[in-house]
Amino acid sequence: MTDMMSGMQRVITLDMEGVVTPEVWIAVADHTGVDALRRTTRDEPDYQALMDYRIAILDEHRIGLSTIQSVIATLDVLDGAREFLDELRGRHQVVLLSDTFEQFAGPFMDQLGRPHLLCHRLHVEGDRVVSFSPRVDEQKRRTVELYQALNFHVTAMGDSHNDVAMLQAADAASFIHPPDGLPERYPELPVARGYREALDWIESVG
Repeated sequence: MTDMMSGMQRVITLDMEGVVTPEVWIAVADHTGVDALRRTTRDEPDYQALMDYRIAILDEHRIGLSTIQSVIATLDVLDGAREFLDELRGRHQVVLLSDTFEQFAGPFMDQLGRPHLLCHRLHVEGDRVVSFSPRVDEQKRRTVELYQALNFHVTAMGDSHNDVAMLQAADAASFIHPPDGLPERYPELPVARGYREALDWIESVG
């Protein structure tokens, strides 16, 4: 069904890390040699528990925000991600719904042409990360529901445990680049293995 036929405007909601950018915490783990930081939302579905764990590891190893930002400054977005977003934005409204942080996202946003991003914020004392504030609890799911309340058709794509609530709330949803084992837990959700496949699927469900 096309947007004109349905009478509804359409918005595409995408996760960021693992979908259009690399995983920041894995890059930090590689740079510092602290393998404990390799744990991501692909491994731990409870985001509060995951961030409490990460902050404790940062504290233990005296890794400050400046170190994380210096690593991020060396990273490129995923191959083809800018073209993927540009093609999507030529057809639809696009929002990145991410559990990243304002203090991390700048270099990626520059590379991606400054898409609309909703994410969280870290609390820092000096250079030490001490806590974080979610934009709202269950940001991804609630954002989808708010767009739906505004009479948008929401199409969502994500790659991790923390995207499932967003995907289940959306009018149409698919995994993209998921880890092994996750799609098998949610067989009702299709899987796109690359950007061209994702674009074709998005147009097929519009």
